[in-house]
Amino acid sequence: MRTRVFLTIDTEFSIGGTFHSPQTLEPIGAQNVLCEVAGRSEGLQFMLDTFAEHGLRATWFAETLQTAYFGPRPMGQLVRRIADAGHDVQLHLHPVWTYFDHADWRERLATVPPNDDLHGRSVEQLMVWIRRGLAVFEAWGLSPPVALRTGNLMVDRSVYAAMRQVGLGVSSNIARAVFEPAEATLRFNSGVRLIEGITELPVFTYADLRLGSRTHRKVLTVTGSSSGEAVSLLEGAHAARAGAVVLLTHCHEFVKGDMRGRLYVDRVNQRRLQAVCRHLARHSSRFEVTTMDRMVGLAEREPSPTDALIRVPLHHTLVRLVQNKLNELNLV
Repeated sequence: MRTRVFLTIDTEFSIGGTFHSPQTLEPIGAQNVLCEVAGRSEGLQFMLDTFAEHGLRATWFAETLQTAYFGPRPMGQLVRRIADAGHDVQLHLHPVWTYFDHADWRERLATVPPNDDLHGRSVEQLMVWIRRGLAVFEAWGLSPPVALRTGNLMVDRSVYAAMRQVGLGVSSNIARAVFEPAEATLRFNSGVRLIEGITELPVFTYADLRLGSRTHRKVLTVTGSSSGEAVSLLEGAHAARAGAVVLLTHCHEFVKGDMRGRLYVDRVNQRRLQAVCRHLARHSSRFEVTTMDRMVGLAEREPSPTDALIRVPLHHTLVRLVQNKLNELNLV
């Protein structure tokens, strides 16, 4: 059987330090997705071109609550461009944006800190935010989403209960190396899981280093994983019959510098994405690159039997550590 692979992109604007310097800074909109350098989009368009070159379809989790500040138009133009390119667009929520619902948000900062948590909320509150996101998709003229990714990958069982109430059937909310759920029953590394009637596809968590008796975990991302690590993990997951591999990235991972000022192309990260896509395209007999919109009911049909923690070979990790440091110093 082929291993399902999901290329997922959290497509979002940025608060950009506004809550720390409300008198001088404003949130960052389309540039956080386009990432234009010398007139070329090295974020969104680079990714669309890369996926098209290799004949791959990705899932873009579009953040909707930023409309509290920007309104529907700026992100709407971007997601329609993504959908027109044949990709899957699903729901992403960062509730911190609802702070801008208050006209006096600057004054409120002195007494009420912004909160981006989605865990620890009531099912009723979560349903309000999800339905608000669904209304934004309608305003964008897109098909209703079937999948959700929570902001910061924060999750508890209430999230799944709320999803079920509003009719969403798929999620990719778990990433143990980013946020460890309080409930042990939500601590999955990978695969296809059934939680509260929802098909959950965790962002792939793996082990890179062992420190004494402790194992260091990471999630599979473009910035955090070298191409050697990514390919090794894909093959390891296939050998272990992991069921599914979810990679997470963002448009802004393909540039570096000041999003409000001078940006530079991040060639290291761009080459990593290209290498992963090339490997997947060349080995389609082992890997099926697919999207969240096709996964409704999957966990009931094909739940993953195991939850192995795949370990990446040390030499690939060392290459990544050196490569990232050189990239940080602009030496590659």
